Amino acid sequence: MNLQNYQHLFAFYFAIEEINENIEILPNITLGFHIEDSCCHTGVSLCSVLSILSEEEDPVPGYSCHQQGWVSGFIGSLSSDTSHEIARITGIYRFPQISYGAMDTLFNDRVEFPSFYRTVPNDYSQFQGLIQLLNLFRWTWVGILTSEDESDQRGSEELKREIIRSGSCVDFLETMPLAFILTPEDFKRLKLTVYKVSKSLATVIIIYSTTSDFAQQFCFPWWQEIAGKQWLFSAAISSYTGIPSPDNIPVCSTLNGSLQFSIHKGKIPGFKDFLHNLHPATFPDPSVLNPLWNILFQCALTYGIEYLNLSDCTGKENLSNISPWQFDVNNFQFTYSIYTAVYALAHALHNMYTAKSQHGGNHTLEFQPWQLNQYIKEVHFKTSDGHEIFFEDTGNVPAHYDIENWVMESNDYVSSISVGKFNSIASGSQQLFVDQSAILWNPSFNQTPRSMCSENCVPGYRKVLQRQKPVCCFDCIPCSEGEFSNNADAENCMKCPDDQWPSEKKDECLPRVIDFLSYGDLLGVFLASIAILFFIITDVVLGIFIKYRDTPIVKANNRDLSYILLLSLMLSFLCFLLFIGRPGRVTCLLQQVAFGIIFTIAVSSVLAKTVTIIIAFNATKPNSKLRKWVGTRVSSSLVLLCSLGEVLICIAWLLIAPPFPENDTQSEPGKMILQCNEGSTIAFYSVIGYMGFLALLSFIVAFLARKLPDSFNEAQFITFSMLVFCSVWVSFIPAYLSTKGKYMVAVEIFAILASSAGLLGCIFFPKCYIILIRPDLNTKRHLIGKQYSKKAK
Repeated sequence: MNLQNYQHLFAFYFAIEEINENIEILPNITLGFHIEDSCCHTGVSLCSVLSILSEEEDPVPGYSCHQQGWVSGFIGSLSSDTSHEIARITGIYRFPQISYGAMDTLFNDRVEFPSFYRTVPNDYSQFQGLIQLLNLFRWTWVGILTSEDESDQRGSEELKREIIRSGSCVDFLETMPLAFILTPEDFKRLKLTVYKVSKSLATVIIIYSTTSDFAQQFCFPWWQEIAGKQWLFSAAISSYTGIPSPDNIPVCSTLNGSLQFSIHKGKIPGFKDFLHNLHPATFPDPSVLNPLWNILFQCALTYGIEYLNLSDCTGKENLSNISPWQFDVNNFQFTYSIYTAVYALAHALHNMYTAKSQHGGNHTLEFQPWQLNQYIKEVHFKTSDGHEIFFEDTGNVPAHYDIENWVMESNDYVSSISVGKFNSIASGSQQLFVDQSAILWNPSFNQTPRSMCSENCVPGYRKVLQRQKPVCCFDCIPCSEGEFSNNADAENCMKCPDDQWPSEKKDECLPRVIDFLSYGDLLGVFLASIAILFFIITDVVLGIFIKYRDTPIVKANNRDLSYILLLSLMLSFLCFLLFIGRPGRVTCLLQQVAFGIIFTIAVSSVLAKTVTIIIAFNATKPNSKLRKWVGTRVSSSLVLLCSLGEVLICIAWLLIAPPFPENDTQSEPGKMILQCNEGSTIAFYSVIGYMGFLALLSFIVAFLARKLPDSFNEAQFITFSMLVFCSVWVSFIPAYLSTKGKYMVAVEIFAILASSAGLLGCIFFPKCYIILIRPDLNTKRHLIGKQYSKKAK
C-alpha cells in the first residue's frame, strides 16, 4: 500500500466535490469521473484509456458507449512513461491531458504533444534550479545516480549535459536497479556502484529519478556504510517526511541532512478536515478504501450494493486518529498539483460554457475534444492560497520549487525543513533563494560540504587543465612575472597597467617604483660633485691661461685653440645637467646632441692643435710652402669644418628620428625607469663614431709628431690624451649596452667625465705645472736654448 497514492486519489476526489459544490464554476453542471489504476505499467495504461473512452470492460478502439455525460479530458498520469502512453491515444482524438507528475522534457514538443499539459514544472527548469544550487555552494564536481527507467536515463543524461554546459563537471553517471529484491547480477552491479560512489572525490551525489519510492534504495545497509556524502534528490522522488520508516527497511540515517528540490506544496483549504472525516459510506466506491481500512484499522470491511457493514471497525472508522494523517496533509508531493490540474480543467470547461452562452448557444456542453484545448491555453486564475495557475506556450506551468532539508528525528521519522525556493519566472539572481543558516547538514560535516575535483586556485594563480580529465580537474600554477590574478580559479592571468606591477603574492597590482638618475641618489650626487669639481678646475685652468696668455708656453701652443678646448671641456662637464633628473622632451632632445657637438668641438680643437704643431714645425724649414698656413685662421677653420660634420649628423637625427622620453617597464621587475630613448640607434652611434674617428685621427697625427722639438711639441701630451679618450669610449660601448636604466645614464656621464678629465689632465696640467711651479722654464730663452740643444744633438 502506497499512502501517497491514496492521498492523490483523495485530493482528486476532494477537488471534484469542491467544484460541484461551487455555484460560481460550472453552475447546473456536475463533474463526474472515471478512475483507472495504471499499476505503473504502460500496457495497463493503454487498456485503461481505451476502457474510459469506450465505457466497456473489454475496450473497443473507436467505440463509445457512454450512458451519462461524456469524456472531456484526462487527468494524469503520475509518471512520464505512463503519461506518454496515455498521450499516444488521447492525442489521436485531441483530448486534453493534464498530467500532475510527468516532468520529462520530451513533452515540451508541441508538434508531437499539442494537447498535453501539466501542473508540475518540466525537468529543464529543475535542471536550471539544480545548477544554480550547485553554483551557490560551488559544488563543481558531482556524481549522478539514476534508475533503469527509460525516462530517468534520458533525463539524467540531459541533466549531465546541462551541468557540463554550465561549467561544472560530472564524475560519474551510474544506473541502479529499481527492484527491491535483487538478482545476483543486480546485486553485483549495485555493489560496484556503491564502491565507485565511496571512492569518488565528488562529495555531492545527485539522485535523479521520477520513481517516487527510489529514495528507499538508500536505506539499505551498504549505503549507510558510506560517509561524507551529500545527497541531493530530484523533485519527483518522494521523501519520507511525515512517514515512519517501513518495518522492513532500516532507519535511513544516510539521508539525514539531504537536500531535495521539491515540487511546490501549496495549501488546500479544507482538505485536512475532508481526510479526517472520510468514510467508506460517503465514498463513491467503498471497495477502493477496503485495503486502506484493512491496514490502518486492522479490520475488514464488507460491502454490497445496498449496505456497508462496519461492525468490525466500530470506533475506528475515522482517519483523524491515525498517526500518518496527524502530520501536515499538504506534505505529500503532487497532491497540490493534482488538485490544481482538476481546477484548471474545470475553469476551461467553465470558460467554454460561458462563451457558448454568450453567443446564444444552448446550455449543454456538447463539443469536440479538440475544442477544449483553446480554453485550457487561456486558463489563468489564482488558487485560494494565492498561487497563480496558467499554462505557457509549451503547456507547462511556471516552475516553483521548494528546497527542503531532510532531518532525522529521534523517533526515527524524517522531517523536512524548507530552506529555500526556486522560481523560474523571477529575474536573474532572484530565481534562487536559500537560507544557508537554516540548513542542518549531516553530522559527518562540520561545515558546508565541499565538492570539487581540484581545490580552488587562490588569487595569484591560474588554472591549468589536467590532461585527459574534465575541466574541473586542474593544477594551480603561479602567474608569470608581470601578471596577476585577483579572482579565485582564474583561467588566465592578466597584465598590470604599464605604471603598475604585481604584488609579491601576484594577487593585485601596485604602483611601480619610478626610477631615474636624480640628485636624490647617492650615485647622482657623486657624479654631480665630480663634474662640478672638474668644471671648477677647468675654469681655474682657463683663468691661468688668460692671466699668463703672453707667456711663451701659452703662446707657443696656440692659445686660441686652448681657449676653445677649455671652454668646450667646461661645457662638457656641465652636460651632466641634462642627464641627471627626470627626463623630459626638451632634455631628451638636447642630451645627446649637446654632448656630441661639444665633444666634437673639443676633439676638433685637439686635432687642430696637432695639425698646427706639424705645420708650424715644417714652416721653419727653408723655402717651406707651409708658412702661409701658419696662423689662427687655419686652425679655426679646421675646428669649424670638423664640428660642422657632427652638427649635420645631429640635425638629420633630430629631423628623422629624434630622441624622446620613455617609460621602460621591461628592464627591471617592479620598476618603471624613466629614460630617454635614442629614437635612432644608428644616429646615436653615428655621433659616437664621428667623434671616435676625429679622436683616432688626432691620435695618429699626434703619434707621428711626438718626436718634434719640445719647444713646439704638444704631440706627446695629445697622444696620451687621445689614448685615454679612445680607451674610455671603446670601453663605453659594451658597458653602455650591458646596463639598463639609470646605470646606463651613469655610464655615459662617467665616460663624458673621464674623457674630459683625460683631455684636461694630459694637455693642460703639464703646462700649468710650468706656469705656476716652474716659471723659470716659461721663458723664451729657455725654449730657444732647448731647441738649439736638440738640433746640436
